[in-house]
Amino acid sequence: MKKIKTLVIDDEPLARARIVKLLEDVEDIELLGECKNGKQALEKIENYKPDLIFLDIQMPDFNGFDLISKSEIQPMPFIIFVTAYDQYAIKAFDVHAVDYLLKPYDDERFFHALDYARKQIALKQDAQLHKKMVQLLEDHRNQADNQINVIQLKEKGRNISININDIYYLESHGNYLKIFLDQKNFLHRQTLQALEARLNPNQFIRIHRSFIVNLNYVKNIKYKGNNQFLFKMKNEQELLASRGVKAARE
Repeated sequence: MKKIKTLVIDDEPLARARIVKLLEDVEDIELLGECKNGKQALEKIENYKPDLIFLDIQMPDFNGFDLISKSEIQPMPFIIFVTAYDQYAIKAFDVHAVDYLLKPYDDERFFHALDYARKQIALKQDAQLHKKMVQLLEDHRNQADNQINVIQLKEKGRNISININDIYYLESHGNYLKIFLDQKNFLHRQTLQALEARLNPNQFIRIHRSFIVNLNYVKNIKYKGNNQFLFKMKNEQELLASRGVKAARE
C-alpha cells in the first residue's frame, strides 16, 4: 500500500493534536510531522514534498494562502483547509483545495474530507503512472524504429541481406566496415559510428574504436593485465578491448 505523506499545519497546539490523533490509526497515512507556523511549514513542504497537507489559514507569520504562494514545489500537495473563519471558503477552492473543514468539525466530517482527498490523490497518481507508461512505450517505439534488423549490401553484383543477429562482430576500415559472420565476412560502405547508432545497445557493445561485438557470440572474456581484456568469440576469433572497456560495463 502506497502511503499518503501528510503534514499538519496549525498554530494552535490542540488543533494540531486533534488532527494527529484522528490520523494515527489510518493505515495509508504517513505523518511527516506538525508545523506551528508558515515558516516551519514552508521548510517541511520543500524538504519532504507531502502528498496532503491539513492547513490552517490564520497563522502568526503568514497565512495559509501566503504559504501556498511562497512554495515552489510543483505539483503542489493536495490541501484540506482547517479554519474557524468561513469567509475564506470561496478563496480556498480558488487555490484548488480539495476540502474545507470549518472548526469545530466532527469526526465524520473530518474522515469525509480525508476520503475525498485520498480519491483525488489516487486519481493523480494513476494519471502520472499512465503518463509514464505512455512515455516508456513511445521511447521504446522510437528506439525500435531507429534500429535495423538487416544490412543490405552488394558483392560482385549480387544483393546480399545480412541479418543483424547473425553478425559476430564489426570492424572499422575508414569509411567502410567489415562484417564478420561465423565463417564469412563482407565489406560494407558505412562507418562503424553510423551503424552503431542503429544497433541494439543491449546486444552490441563497442569494445574498441575499431570493434563492435555481438554479446550473443562472446565465448569468454579474459583479463590480460594493464586494465585490458581479451574477448574470445564463439568462432574462436580474439579481439583485444580498449583499456577499461569491460570494467566500465560491469
